[in-house]
Amino acid sequence: MEPMSRADANRRRILEVALAELLRDPEASMDQIARAAGVVRRTVYGHFPSRDALIGALIDGAVEAVAAAHASGRARADDPAESLAHSMVAVWEIADGYRLLVALAQRSVAMEGIRQRLAPVREQCVNVLQLGLEKGDFTSTLPPAALAYVHEQQLFGLMEAVNDGLLDPKDAGLAAASTALLSAGVPAERVREIVTGLAR
Repeated sequence: MEPMSRADANRRRILEVALAELLRDPEASMDQIARAAGVVRRTVYGHFPSRDALIGALIDGAVEAVAAAHASGRARADDPAESLAHSMVAVWEIADGYRLLVALAQRSVAMEGIRQRLAPVREQCVNVLQLGLEKGDFTSTLPPAALAYVHEQQLFGLMEAVNDGLLDPKDAGLAAASTALLSAGVPAERVREIVTGLAR
């Protein structure tokens, strides 16, 4: 593997520091981020021409991590309901670290941009939902593509609930799993069984 160039190292360092700074202070300026990263302002602007571009790059990284977590969670079970539950818990573990950033991005980056970035993850959700509907594990009257959007918005809603202090973040992963299963039409008793297994 080729060694990382100084420019690449600087870019990675700026992104790491920017995430920490924006989570600490959502109004952090490019100047603050540059100082915290130990570089001059011009270096930050050399990699990211605007604050929105910087936030967009952070969201790209978050989406990549979410996609990897979703795939990993899905692979933990063949049963569609269990696969969906595992994927929601795995995604929450990643999303929890970015939830304040997502709230910020919804103000500064077009929501349509976030939805476009999530399209590959949503496509995999549709596949799991389609399989579950075909097997009879899910009984939702919504088509799989529409149900995938519902699950996505449920996650955003849970992020806001945690941000507003209405839900403990440590409970949100299991809440995401149970909410997704219930909205897919999985019987409550089966949901309790799956979520209890996840909680162990």
